[in-house]
Amino acid sequence: MSQAPRYKRILLKASGEALMGSQGFGIDVSIVDQIAADISEARSMGVEVAVVIGGGNIFRGVAVASKGGDRVTGDHMGMLATVINSLALRTSLIKLGVDAVVLSAIAMPELCESFSQRQATAYMDQGKVVIFAGGTGNPFFTTDSAAALRAAEIGANALLKGTQVDGVYSADPKKDPTATRFDTITHEEVLVKGLAIMDTAAIALARENHIPIIVYSIHEQGGLGAILRGEGRCTVVADA
Repeated sequence: MSQAPRYKRILLKASGEALMGSQGFGIDVSIVDQIAADISEARSMGVEVAVVIGGGNIFRGVAVASKGGDRVTGDHMGMLATVINSLALRTSLIKLGVDAVVLSAIAMPELCESFSQRQATAYMDQGKVVIFAGGTGNPFFTTDSAAALRAAEIGANALLKGTQVDGVYSADPKKDPTATRFDTITHEEVLVKGLAIMDTAAIALARENHIPIIVYSIHEQGGLGAILRGEGRCTVVADA
């Protein structure tokens, strides 16, 4: 008998940068296809999956503000980048025969449906993969915050953060070879230590709603399924 997955309903947060692969900009379709395959595997295990993707592979609103531009306009441009990435992931999922829908926090009915909590949960109950685009729909909030917010709204059992590394470290392991890796850590410890796995608003929101955050490498093919089976290499951020 196959092992039951650890979580029934999850939200996967993928960085936009992960979609670039080895490119310096844009979308590497092979990477999106890999992420879609991992989501398909999770669905075959009976796990309900929602997704939030960042837009950093195309545009980052903070980059505009750092050069003297208007932060609000920059963030709106970044939200549009997340819609592009979400549509790309939906395309890859549909190629695999996985029913997926994009719900945007910004109304753009010609491209996708608008977000509502009621519709999102209804789609998930129907077995669809729900991709949340447009962040929270508000400037000054990151897609990490959007991921924590949507996870709470859909009643997710866990928020999985797919990153460039295989867990949470005391420092960037790519820059500091002496960085210590954590197997488990609490939300509070992440905030106190200032560990940059997600922004503080996202960590606080997950803590308040008792949602564990599982940080793993999104580039590990089959990594999502391994996490759900309790086998993957990751860091679990949860209340003690």
